[in-house]
Amino acid sequence: MPNVSYLKALNRAIGDEMDRDEAVCVFGEDVGVAVTHTTAGLLKRFGPDRVLDTPISEQAFTGFATGAAMAGLRPLIEFQIPALLFLVFEQIANQAHKFSLMTGGQTRVPVTYLLPGSGSRESWAGQHSDHPYSLFAHVGVKTVVPATPSDAYGLLATAIRDDDPVVVFAPSGALGVREDVDLADLAPVPLGVGRIHRAGTDVTVVAVGHLVHDALAVAEELAGSISVEVFDPRSLFPFDWSGLAASLERTGRLVVVDDSNRSCGIGAEIVATAAEEMRLVAPPRRVTRPDGAVLPFARALDLACQPTRAQLRAAVEKAVGAG
Repeated sequence: MPNVSYLKALNRAIGDEMDRDEAVCVFGEDVGVAVTHTTAGLLKRFGPDRVLDTPISEQAFTGFATGAAMAGLRPLIEFQIPALLFLVFEQIANQAHKFSLMTGGQTRVPVTYLLPGSGSRESWAGQHSDHPYSLFAHVGVKTVVPATPSDAYGLLATAIRDDDPVVVFAPSGALGVREDVDLADLAPVPLGVGRIHRAGTDVTVVAVGHLVHDALAVAEELAGSISVEVFDPRSLFPFDWSGLAASLERTGRLVVVDDSNRSCGIGAEIVATAAEEMRLVAPPRRVTRPDGAVLPFARALDLACQPTRAQLRAAVEKAVGAG
């Protein structure tokens, strides 16, 4: 069974969808030479008409993709740096996202925005280390954060086929993950359906993106004393609220670990919705970046701003009254 890397899964999903549908095309900076490796080999396979290197103007080519989608294409845009989404937020949230609604469904805008390396990389500093997925979930743009290679393939394939804009965050912390998978089993994964990576009975840990792997490690560390269920939402909008509710029916306790800023983040929304609508027998807890965090260049300070396994373990122990 092949051992597939996260990046190779993204690359394979794009290539398979381009084979399947001639309307699928790729826009972005340096996509021809595949500087992020996500688009490796696609220029040679599909040619410059479908793999288009763009000028260094995110606002320009994001707007161009909106028009191309309205004209019948299915563009995928690659952004090398997550903070570039701040430059094009208006194009995505106020234009591409709203056209289908404001035209009564007469216009489709099937654009996929791919971030292959969101969040922190070692010492990439303040303007390269953001994880702004909560912004897009807040305004109602479909938003996914895969944790594993098979989910990276499946969620990206679904995003490309979707008739609405979808933002796909591929966390830097997950890019090195590898998975043994039968290539024939790789398939689209529906949006709004979470995944339980580990069943448990004492506490539910909701982990976003690469933090799924940290949650699994902590669950294994605590296995002798606390039974931890690890719930991966996979998509943040739509969110699998019924799946989370079912998990909390079993455990009654909730810890959310989220590698983004604390205030107004997706972690806060998960905690608030669970507190309002679901079964909890103890106060829910969050493990996040600090409020208003801007990650510094200094490696030790960078790491100090990110959620850690030790913080997650402490939150789990407090949630079950074990610490």
